[in-house]
Amino acid sequence: MSTMRTTGTTARTGRPYSRFWRLISVIVLVPLLSVLIRSKREGRENVPGKGRVIFAANHLSYLDWASDALFLRACGRYPTFTIKAPAFKVTGIGVFLRKTGQLPVHRGRADAVLVLGEAEKRLAEGAAVIFYPEGTATRDPRLWPMAAKTGAVRLALATGVPVIPVAHWGTHDILRYGAKKPRLFPRKTMRTVSGRPVDLSRWAGQQNSAKALRAATGAIMAEVTALVGQLRGETSPAVPYGPWNRVSSAGSAASDEPAASPVSGGRPENLADSVRCTDSEPLISHGPGSQ
Repeated sequence: MSTMRTTGTTARTGRPYSRFWRLISVIVLVPLLSVLIRSKREGRENVPGKGRVIFAANHLSYLDWASDALFLRACGRYPTFTIKAPAFKVTGIGVFLRKTGQLPVHRGRADAVLVLGEAEKRLAEGAAVIFYPEGTATRDPRLWPMAAKTGAVRLALATGVPVIPVAHWGTHDILRYGAKKPRLFPRKTMRTVSGRPVDLSRWAGQQNSAKALRAATGAIMAEVTALVGQLRGETSPAVPYGPWNRVSSAGSAASDEPAASPVSGGRPENLADSVRCTDSEPLISHGPGSQ
């Protein structure tokens, strides 16, 4: 069984982050990103100014963190991301991520459970935690959200913390999946929108039920996908791209034979039925850059 190194706490304060490093990130990164990238934001009234909250966002690019971080800072919140563990080993970047209180995630179910526990502690302290439930950048040829993992919902149902859907569009124009270098010029626009908290009351306390996790995750991703459609000015697909649905929303097949759904044994009839939840797969996403 693999083990995960947690973010730990600062020696002097006992906090899981450094206020100094967070201040530096706001002073340096926010103005820099604002100069390089134009941002448009909607739905700021849906984000609480304080208190614990979970955000569930679509995943397009390595640059998604920038769009979501700028959006939350405009709402007066400092984001806590779930980020794949290798990023914490990069010289310079790893120190910055730890000092600002970001959460490392390894690829494995046991490690996912551990980081959910760490995320629960942060939420108890009033944090705003961001999940990318798809677990990786979308593989849909038309860039709609894919089928999702259930970790964020498991945490929400166990704690009663509200989940706010977030969608962004435009990060792929700057840094598309698989690209090595960003295309910053001419200056491009990132658009971000948040919706109202998703009503999960019918599944309250059912965090150990696979059926409830699938249904609640489907409800969240339906809201996220609808917000993506709002930004794009298009109707979102009824069934997301996934292992059992290799036909993109454009109608072109990505493989000759779609795999059977691990949920129903066949192709899912709607988004809620398409959510993955198996005993062998990780529960949560691996955060920005999980491509």
